Amino acid sequence: MVNVQTEMVINRPRTEVAEYAANPDNASQWYTNIHRAQRLTDGPIGIGSRVAFTAEFLGRELNYTYEFVEYVPGERLVMRTSQGPFPMQTTYTWTDDGGGTRMTLGNSGSPSGFSRLAGLFMAPMIRRETRKDLRKLKSVLEGQSA
Repeated sequence: MVNVQTEMVINRPRTEVAEYAANPDNASQWYTNIHRAQRLTDGPIGIGSRVAFTAEFLGRELNYTYEFVEYVPGERLVMRTSQGPFPMQTTYTWTDDGGGTRMTLGNSGSPSGFSRLAGLFMAPMIRRETRKDLRKLKSVLEGQSA
């Protein structure tokens, strides 16, 4: 089992951080390894929304689809994928922190088969990548005019 959580304080209002981060149209702007996100369901983002992502991890291109399984705007988003050798769940939470927002980005999953051994090495890599992602999100949002 891999379970990695990283967090960062972003000096912007919680509603702004949450709206930007939860919108899959913005994913390639702040996720270092995501090159493309395509909505597979119409309408506003909510429970049951599906998004196809194309990312690079360990030098390989990965295509996967996340389904939004929990969404409380401005507070919490949980997305889950069940396909592939490494099913993942990604959780965003947003809380007020002074005048800014503390965003927590969590990734958990249970690798199967051969990937189980790879899981031992994946947690530090996932932690490093999610730290980069949150730093990039902070830079994007704090660089916007107040």
